[in-house]
Formats: sequence, C-alpha cells, structure tokens
Amino acid sequence: MKPTHIEHIGIAVKDLEAAIKFFESIFNIKCSSIEEVKEQSVRTAIFPIGETKIELLETTDPQGPVGKFIKKNGEGIHHIAFSVNNIESRLEELSKKGIRLIDKKPRKGAEGLNIAFLHPKDCFGTLIELCENKS
Repeated sequence: MKPTHIEHIGIAVKDLEAAIKFFESIFNIKCSSIEEVKEQSVRTAIFPIGETKIELLETTDPQGPVGKFIKKNGEGIHHIAFSVNNIESRLEELSKKGIRLIDKKPRKGAEGLNIAFLHPKDCFGTLIELCENKS
C-alpha cells in the first residue's frame, strides 16, 4: 500500500471555537469549513495547508471516540490520515497482512471522504485513518 499523501492530522480539542481562533491567529491560516459528523460524534474544523490539512475534532458526546480520547489522554494529536486510491483494496490488503481493522468497510467521514481506521495496537500506538476522495 502506498499512500498518495498525508490527507490530514486530526487533533482532539475541548473547545473548537477557541482552537480555531488559536490556529487562525498563531499560524495565519483560515478555517475552510466546520462540519458535524454525527456518526462519529464530532464537530470538525478544517485548515488546508498545501495538500495536507489540520482537522480539529471536538466531541459532541463525551462517550464518543473523541470524548473518550480526551478523557483518557487530554487534548492532542488523535490520528494521522493517509490518502489512498481504492480504499476497499487497501483494507483487504492490510487485513491479509494481519493488520486489525476498526472499519472492515469504508464509511463516510468529514468532507464527504470515504474513511476507515486501522487499530492503533497494530500501528505502533497510532490511530491511522485511510481516506479516499470519491468526488
């Protein structure tokens, strides 16, 4: 599997509005979109930086994945996302290599991307997301 590029770095935050202000003022970058992804219990803010993005994640449910992450670890890097072609084939390939998949099939994520997560225990403690833009 060869990713095309790093799609985004996901950062879990407690206060999305405060984090947006921080990134806009400190790094002089603009938030391009804010979106709620109900299936993942998050609100996201996207900051394009070249071909890569920063994705801020604020939980909408303390029992959701990001809410649990913040409770356990505090704010910080939640995941790294790689852009891939043919996500279904990449998941099949990784499964055959013994990598545990959180998502055996892609699902819809922020910005309309097809996404799937790999288990961090098989990725040196890092939550890895695969993304494919179908548009």
